[in-house]
Amino acid sequence: MDLWHGGPVSDVPWAALAPILLLALGFVIWVLVDIARAPSVKYLPKWAWMVISVISIPVGGIVYLLLGRDRDQ
Repeated sequence: MDLWHGGPVSDVPWAALAPILLLALGFVIWVLVDIARAPSVKYLPKWAWMVISVISIPVGGIVYLLLGRDRDQ
């Protein structure tokens, strides 16, 4: 079965998903920049927060913003 022509991939409404994908990409970039610019983060090293944020979009970024961000600085 050809996945690109008449298969499950061609049935995806890409035009409808594009804004959601762009929003998720923008959120991940914003979180990564925030982690990189932060003087310090809580609970985990910066590289670990970055990996978690990229692997588990958007949950990793939300968890970082709620728990890992050091608001004192």
